[in-house]
Amino acid sequence: MSSALLAAFAGLGLGLALIVAIGAQNAFVLRQGLRGEHVVAVVAVCALSDLLLIIAGVAGTGALLDRVPTAVPVMRWLGAAFLLGYGALAARRALRPAGALVAQASQQKPLLPTVLTASALTWLNPHVYLDTVVLLGSVAATHDDLRWHFGAGAAVGSLLWFSALGAGARLLRPVFAKPGAWRVLDATIAVVMGILAVGLVRGAGG
Repeated sequence: MSSALLAAFAGLGLGLALIVAIGAQNAFVLRQGLRGEHVVAVVAVCALSDLLLIIAGVAGTGALLDRVPTAVPVMRWLGAAFLLGYGALAARRALRPAGALVAQASQQKPLLPTVLTASALTWLNPHVYLDTVVLLGSVAATHDDLRWHFGAGAAVGSLLWFSALGAGARLLRPVFAKPGAWRVLDATIAVVMGILAVGLVRGAGG
């Protein structure tokens, strides 16, 4: 196997490892897939956004941010605040009456607000920059001339994951036909967002 292909597979592996863990982006894609709402558009926005962030990281933005002592801790605190806010919204949905959940699942939202939400969950989330730009960019730099092959592998991993998540969610629709399942999903998302936020705060303090 060539060195370029090995670098691409390394990027694919790291990209999947970073993105598969549940986060605000994944939670939104999953909800859209379950609702069958603008799934292709949401997947395209998330995958394209990740591609641009990966390009920025491989181009050296991650290494540049890493040299600024205060940049990463500040991003960690901002990321924690973002995740707590998203978790609070999920907790609020989990506490809504069952009837409201059924109505919410049956009403389709317009395309533009959905696309804007998907964009905001990427570009306004500092946690995404930490993973995609700083961490992935730093690892890509260790591959020297093959760093763009590494980045390409990571971008492919992002596209594969979001596509699988958006399309595969429909297999779970019979389960989420029950309002109680939406409550469990939102409660789980709220807890995971809280755990991720605590991890970011601990990293900023350490």
